Parts: sequence; structure tokens; C-alpha cells
Amino acid sequence: MNNRRPGRRGWGPWIVAGILVLLLAGLDQGGVLVALALVTGVLGIALLFWRSQRRRGAGMVATALVALLVGGAVLDAPAEQPPAASTTAPAATPSAAAPTAATPSPTEQTQESPSPATETSPSASAASDSPSAAPSPDRGEDAPDEARSAVDVLALLEVKGRAAKTGYDRDAFAYREVDVDRNGCDTRNDVLNRDLQARTHRSGTGGCVVLTGMLADPYSGEWIAFVRGTGTSSEVQIDHVVALSDAWQKGAQGWDAATLAQFGNDPLNLLAVSGPLNAQKGDGDAATWLPPDRSYWCPYVARQVAVKHAYDLWVTKAEHDAMARVLASCPEQPLPSGSEPGQPPATNVPTPPPAEPATQAPPSPSSPGAEVPGEPYYANCTEVRAAGAAPIRAGDPGWSPRFDGDGDGVGCE
Repeated sequence: MNNRRPGRRGWGPWIVAGILVLLLAGLDQGGVLVALALVTGVLGIALLFWRSQRRRGAGMVATALVALLVGGAVLDAPAEQPPAASTTAPAATPSAAAPTAATPSPTEQTQESPSPATETSPSASAASDSPSAAPSPDRGEDAPDEARSAVDVLALLEVKGRAAKTGYDRDAFAYREVDVDRNGCDTRNDVLNRDLQARTHRSGTGGCVVLTGMLADPYSGEWIAFVRGTGTSSEVQIDHVVALSDAWQKGAQGWDAATLAQFGNDPLNLLAVSGPLNAQKGDGDAATWLPPDRSYWCPYVARQVAVKHAYDLWVTKAEHDAMARVLASCPEQPLPSGSEPGQPPATNVPTPPPAEPATQAPPSPSSPGAEVPGEPYYANCTEVRAAGAAPIRAGDPGWSPRFDGDGDGVGCE
């Protein structure tokens, strides 16, 4: 006896057809889906007129409607376009940096031409590839330092209180103890070569040791004659624009020895200036001291801003406000670079003082006991240390090669 209900038989093909419809939909064949939907719909409608097949016909019509909707959606979808080729050519990457013009080293001589345009200093040669400080319209926070004005960079400096001076030691900054640019010339003579005009050099030093020159003093606006000697060298001193103790109290306490030495000998933070004015400034910041020559206020503050930004040093509120007041009068003032002298070259350089006579050349190893007129004389390292001049370096007053046993240019170490 057959107990199966009539009408159940034959559902298998329709189920298979439904699965095929779904698979075809997954293949994105819109035309096939529409065709199947029409055929299935017509058959379903026909079955609706058969009483025993109405349920089956209703299922087919429903299936046809779903297939028709899916197929129509597939047909209406826009064809995917291949990505358009970029019309912007990629920036060409140079295979090698363009060679910079070589700066000839000064010839060994006792008298140079007074024309500043033809002079070349050792420090300038080492810094010839420093970026220009010319301002640029792009002054966003991501712009390079040389493309921003001093007033823009001032806004980036952290403002907070001065820390204690505990642990400060000027010698930790190793001023003149390291040759940062590795040109064989100590830091003081590097700066003198950069900032003085109408220079003369001691023969046999490769244009390093400056004997005489004229300084267009940025602090006073006056010309100052430099003559190397025990009673005259101090007329021109090298100023740390951001004083070492000021740096110590505003972020330098956490530096390692290498960073302290880099800061202490960085040409960006060094200027040849009037000795008395340098002593007057002491360790003051912009809130407590500005140069007497008001025309130099903007370049002076810009240099302090550049140094503090380069080394992540902070400023006090009073210092920040003083800097802002100065820079408000020169909003386009650019940041300086370490290769720039304190004052631009001049054509009206006064007559320099007489050069040191050739007879006053430093003693040679063959005459270790010779004394140089106008300079201190030390018979041995004991006298150098007793005078507080140790370690003594090539070019220092009283220097003699006999103090330098290892030939590194530093004696009585």
C-alpha cells in the first residue's frame, strides 16, 4: 500500500534548479538569471491553474521573482573600470647628489688680501653644504627648519620654568677640546676664520691660526681689531649665543657627553664678538640681555631660537615673551645656519693691524727653547699647568710642539 502523499513527488528537480539559480547569481551572470526567471515564472503560472499543483506553481513563481530581481540588479551594475594610469610622473630620484664646488683651503701665508670676498675659512669649507636659511612660503610644522621664519619656530618651543643649576660644569661642554668638523683647526680659530675679515694667519698652520683681523662686531656695530697676544686676544671673544649654563638649566642636564660637546662647539651657537660685551652678557637670556646695537636684535634672537629648537631646549615665559616682542618687528626673519658669519662681509674694511713679523714664528722642534715675543713662555708642562693653561693646544699663546708628545695638537694633557 502506498502511504506517500500525492504532490510531493518531483520536488527534487526544482530544488536543484533553485540551487543552480543561486550559483549563477554568484557568478554574476545577469542575463542567465533573467532568462531562467522568465521560464520558471511562466511554468509556475501555468501550474497555478492545476488544482493539485498550485503550491508547486506558487513556489516557482516566487523563485522566478527572486531570480528576476537578482538578475536585474546584476545587469544594472556598472562594469568595473580598470584603474586609470597616473598622469603625474614620479619625481626623478637622483642617483647621486650634485657635487658641490670645492672650497680651496687657504695657502700658508703671513698676510692675506684684505678683500673679504676672496677669503675662505676652514669652517666655511666644512659647512659649505649647510642648507640655506632663506625663508619659504611653506611654513607648516612639517616644513624643514631652513624654510621657516624665526617667529614660526618660536611657537614650537616648549615654555616652562628654569631648572636648578645643580651639577653645572662648563668643562662638560668640551669647548675647544674637540674638532667637530674634523678640519684640523680648533673651534676658536674656526669661528675667527668665519667671522673676521682681512685676516692674517700664522705661517705653517695651513690657514688655521689667525694672527690679526678685523671684526664687524654684531653686538656693538663697531669695528674691533683682533691681534693675537696675551694682552690683546681677549678684545675679541667667542660667545655661546645660548649660554652654556642657560642651556644646562633648560634641558641640557639630561644630555650625554657627546651631545654636550657637540653643543659646546656648534658653530650655529658661536659668534666672535666684543670681549667686554660678552662678559657683560654673562649667561643671560633674551629676557635679561640684548645687544646694545638694536639693529642686531632680530638676527640675535633668531639665532637663539634656531639653537634652542635644534637641541630641544625650552624657554621661560619671560624669555619667550621677550623673543616674541623682538620678532614682532621682523616676522620674516629667517633662521641662520652655522656657516653664516655674525655680520655680512663689508667692502669698507678698516686697515687691519700689522701682521706678526716672520721673526715671531712659533718655535720649531729644532729650537724648543725659543721664546715668541708678545706671548707667554712655558719651559715645560709643569709651568703650563701652574699657569692654568693646560691642556694647551696648537695656536694657543705659549704653545710649543715639545708639549705634544703624541702629535695630536694637544699638549700637557
